[in-house]
Amino acid sequence: MEPVADDEFIYLDNNATTPLDPAVIEEMLPFLTRYYGNPSSGYAFAAKARKAVELARERLAALLRCEPSEIIFTSGGTESSNAVIHSAVQFEPRGKHLVISSVEHSAVLRPCQDLEKRGCHVTFLDVDRDGNVDVGQVEAAIRPETALVSIMWANNETGVLFPVQRIAEICHRKGVLFHTDAVQAIGKIPIRLRDTAVNFLSLSAHKFHGPKGVGALYVNRRTRFTPLVAGGGQENGRRGGTENAAGIVGLGKAAELAGKHLTEGKCSVRSMRDRFEKALLETVNGALVNGAGAERIPNTSSLAFEGIESSAALLLLDRHRICCSAGSACRTGSQEASHVLRAMNPKGDGARRSLRFSFSRFNTEAQIDHATEIVPKVIEKLRQMSVPAPVATAL
Repeated sequence: MEPVADDEFIYLDNNATTPLDPAVIEEMLPFLTRYYGNPSSGYAFAAKARKAVELARERLAALLRCEPSEIIFTSGGTESSNAVIHSAVQFEPRGKHLVISSVEHSAVLRPCQDLEKRGCHVTFLDVDRDGNVDVGQVEAAIRPETALVSIMWANNETGVLFPVQRIAEICHRKGVLFHTDAVQAIGKIPIRLRDTAVNFLSLSAHKFHGPKGVGALYVNRRTRFTPLVAGGGQENGRRGGTENAAGIVGLGKAAELAGKHLTEGKCSVRSMRDRFEKALLETVNGALVNGAGAERIPNTSSLAFEGIESSAALLLLDRHRICCSAGSACRTGSQEASHVLRAMNPKGDGARRSLRFSFSRFNTEAQIDHATEIVPKVIEKLRQMSVPAPVATAL
């Protein structure tokens, strides 16, 4: 096993973004150089880009187990989720009520909070100490005027999986649209959308080794949808704007590779994550896993450590060239503690002393070994620094 070089960064923040797979870069390059035609143009030179976009649509549909015609390419998960919320509120004639969990990503949370300021009613569902949402509470929250229920498939901070298929069935039975932010689930767990009652699903390529700035929205073929971005009628009139051909090609290749790794079961991410967690729990007193009692995606470990501040830990770990986070990358720089961890334990201080480590197939066993040596030392040093010096007394 190759040792970790002194100047090597150990990247354990794969829920923030992932490294591009070299095969994805290789497939994208021709569409950044030779095949630069606009996919919507009618001449033969553009046909190469147009065919590549449609191949990417087929590859993503194969990963999601849906029809290619149900895929709309977007700029990423945030646009996809905003488009769904916009469409649901526009279309629903019965009223303006939304149901979401209190631990949604800001891509869902923020637009719902903005709508609330403009007169919509939003029900924010609580989670338990393990980060689970109660299916019965979801059903009870649905009203005759509910326009949309939006519950994430996997939480971006804790990795906790939600019972999306059961919730989708409840919504279908009640005639209410259901959306899931699946940004953190795609490529990590098998998904078969044609076997579910999900109406909408959001995803982003850069979370599964594709490029940034490109994503997709699944819209069930029987579901009404109005575009968020109006323009030249691209994406069959469902998302205006010239297609990002190279990015879409990269998304399609990343989806193909993700499906291959899931099918072949060659990915050792879960074993790396479990080994990392076990080592820290055995080495560091006062450490616990946030969401330990829930089912989680295989790559995510959110750990709370007694006697530290996560902001100080991040700085010290960065000096040791270890990249992790205190929560969502979208919240970095904010002084506000994680809303996810606060929702799981409102009276505790775990939100300010937790670190999120997230792994990918590009991590190595040597990196995990090195991280399990460094993290306990960092925690111990911070605890020693926080202990007040003894006060001198006169003899």
